[in-house]
Amino acid sequence: MAPDYTKDTLLGASRYTIHVDEETSRLKGTLLKDIRRSVFVYRVDCGGCNGCEIEIFAAITPIFDAERFGIKVVSSPRHADILLYTGSMTRSMRVPALRAYHAAPDPKVCVAYGACGCSGGIFHDAYCVWGGADQIVPIDAYIPGCPPTPSATIYGFAMALGLLKQKLKTSHHMQQEDEHIHPRHPEIPLDLRIDVERESRRMAGYWHGKKIADAFLDLIQPADPQVEQHIQEHLRQQDDPRLTEIFARLQEIYRAHPKGE
Repeated sequence: MAPDYTKDTLLGASRYTIHVDEETSRLKGTLLKDIRRSVFVYRVDCGGCNGCEIEIFAAITPIFDAERFGIKVVSSPRHADILLYTGSMTRSMRVPALRAYHAAPDPKVCVAYGACGCSGGIFHDAYCVWGGADQIVPIDAYIPGCPPTPSATIYGFAMALGLLKQKLKTSHHMQQEDEHIHPRHPEIPLDLRIDVERESRRMAGYWHGKKIADAFLDLIQPADPQVEQHIQEHLRQQDDPRLTEIFARLQEIYRAHPKGE
């Protein structure tokens, strides 16, 4: 419910007073009770074009004001709750990236920021690039984009805040002898699954590529003689030129595989 506004006159000047209803006050009190402290973010530039940094700085300016959510940028990883990795992971920044990771206190959340931070971006095949940040440090959240918008940046930070709360209350599970984890698509050879997922992630990014690979593997059942027809029908339903291009490459891998012919 929106607050009520009343207008008073004091010494000839108008003054507006905000009256908040009881339900709004209760909800606000609950929210402030849940948010117990601010979260500190440290940025690690691993080798980017500085476009991501511009959007990060835009997110903390008064227009978007990320600090209203308790998100603050700090100058030392020793004070950080979240490590924000931007740019492609270059060879020269591998050791500094690891030093920043080990310097940050536990529990910490690592976020890959931008297309380059998530997968290497347009520099993924450069001679001095390892790939995305997940090639060196364990990544908990990804904020894609080239560069991500300030609103996407704040949304990604909000996700990281949720992950931080999970890590503060983490629990460890020891797998028992009678517990078995069954992988997806066990009927498809392991090396074919790896090749399909690796190529899909290379072409479409880490998270979206994984979804495309799963969709493709769902369509290539070994005992189904109409695999090609199922793939073409799926592409007609999606009507996405980029998806068609990726599927064409995955079909080449599938046909070249000894058990995929």
